[in-house]
Amino acid sequence: MTAILGISAYYHDSAAALVLDGEIVAAAQEERWTRKKHDHGFPANAIRYCLEAGGLTPDRLDHVAFYDKPLLKFERLLETYLSFAPRGFASFIKAMPLWVREKLHLPRLIRKGLPGYGRRIVFPEHHESHAASAFFPSPFTEAAILTLDGVGEWATASFGTGRGNRIDLTHQLEFPHSLGLLYSAFTYYTGFKVNSGEYKLMGLAPYGEPKYEQVIREKLIDLKEDGSFRMDMSYFDYCQGLRMTSRKFHDLFGAPPREPETDPRALDWDLAASIQKVTEEIMLRAARHVQARTGMENLCLAGGVALNCVGNGRLLREGVFRSIWIQPAAGDAGGALGAALLVWHQLLGKPRRAEGGDSQHGSLLGPAFSEAEIRSFLDARGAKYRYCESEEELLDVVSGLMATEHVVGWLQGRMEFGPRALGSRSIIGDARSPKMQSVMNLKIKFRESFRPFAPCVLRERVHDWFEMEEGQDSPYMLLVADVRKDRRTDAKMDGLTGLEKLKVLRSAVPAITHVDYSARVQTVDPERHGRYFRLIKAFEQKTGCPVIINTSFNVRGEPIVCEPAHAFRCFLATHMDVLVLEKFVLLKKDQPAVPEGKLDDYLKQFALD
Repeated sequence: MTAILGISAYYHDSAAALVLDGEIVAAAQEERWTRKKHDHGFPANAIRYCLEAGGLTPDRLDHVAFYDKPLLKFERLLETYLSFAPRGFASFIKAMPLWVREKLHLPRLIRKGLPGYGRRIVFPEHHESHAASAFFPSPFTEAAILTLDGVGEWATASFGTGRGNRIDLTHQLEFPHSLGLLYSAFTYYTGFKVNSGEYKLMGLAPYGEPKYEQVIREKLIDLKEDGSFRMDMSYFDYCQGLRMTSRKFHDLFGAPPREPETDPRALDWDLAASIQKVTEEIMLRAARHVQARTGMENLCLAGGVALNCVGNGRLLREGVFRSIWIQPAAGDAGGALGAALLVWHQLLGKPRRAEGGDSQHGSLLGPAFSEAEIRSFLDARGAKYRYCESEEELLDVVSGLMATEHVVGWLQGRMEFGPRALGSRSIIGDARSPKMQSVMNLKIKFRESFRPFAPCVLRERVHDWFEMEEGQDSPYMLLVADVRKDRRTDAKMDGLTGLEKLKVLRSAVPAITHVDYSARVQTVDPERHGRYFRLIKAFEQKTGCPVIINTSFNVRGEPIVCEPAHAFRCFLATHMDVLVLEKFVLLKKDQPAVPEGKLDDYLKQFALD
């Protein structure tokens, strides 16, 4: 048996992944244990979990791979600072201590974190790791590969091909010209946090009009037909400063950046719509060029920009490629998996078989918890619960609660790898409810009211509810499609602007229908999703509707829950009605009352921190 551990760390979304004889055995982000969102530190907890999942100790690993080349990245950093000196000195001083303490000594740090491991550490390039994570788990024997992100070492985008057990990247776009950083600049300017708020910007876009699309294309970028572009760096500050945008950028749009935690301005809605349109156009041009150069029918996508599911949906609708497969952990976390697979296939030359489906196992690659562990946890805390003796009983109880507009926290089986909750660590509810979006946003997630929620739909019924092909697969919630016209209501939105559009009932499933009638669709099937599929089936039998609302099991600012303890805390700290841990069902009304303002003290006594 050959055991390969992949690691990503020290930028954001640190993670580890374990591959045994080419099989993806385990993968998880470090944040799920430390409870620090996008944790960038050494993934000690994720590594420990992966090794336990494989029944290994560090000395039994054959290879360890880190997802990029730190020295090449350091070279880019130094060259950039020297190019802009003396401007950028403050940023330089802030960045150097971390490099001196950690990033320049990665082999030593990795060996320290893996006591007993004495073999080679492999350092592929950043976009090689992305490309490997996209192609090797895909269902394709051969495919074009396109990677788009902020920046790796020098590359910000790359393309090439995958055939059999090899990838070959032939072209790249280099820093500072970057679609990921361009989008992040608008994320920063509209008041959201870079490297985590980009999906908020995407969600805000349908509330505005793309009034500034032409300004962006005339002033900020010089876009070519092949999707490559150059940015006018006088409008940006990320090369030399501690901000993403410059005063010239602010003057162009007539205002300073929005203060975080304030209400979005009309300017922010329109800028979000504008940069989304530009992003889609760049993605589309790049995809067309890649198809023309490679002649491939299939496309594999990875890199942070591949999480822009609106752009992905447009690529599919435009028909540039026959099929598209997107790595579910498309950002830096997925680099850990890509690095490990790159060693197995490319370095060791091991064969790869694509047998119709992907090898990502539904991206359900994290830890699971036994009923004995859950019962012990709940009993130790005096929690009141109902244990369902059979799955049939469980599904009947939970689907009935959902059908009567109860909000349900659902923890089942193995945790998802990647940023999306896919039915294992989810908060779920009735998509038919007109009030469910606002209830979940304001009382459960404690987040902005404009944020859309995703639908989960039985794959066999997806074409009945969304503008998708019959049986079309979207198991990783990475494609956006419109709600079918015959499921929409006659919405009157003439004259409404911005968040006023939220008040309008738009379809038979209003909780998951965005203001432009779009939805980020996850299809659910019996092979990958098991009990979750059967729950939605039970809900359909009760209601006639095969669509439910699904959002990640967490509150704003926290990572998705991993363990029963995290789920129990979230349940108590929010207005969630029901908590389901495997076959244990807890109702909020049955739990001990916590005095107003005393929740933290109550949780501390149970050592949930």
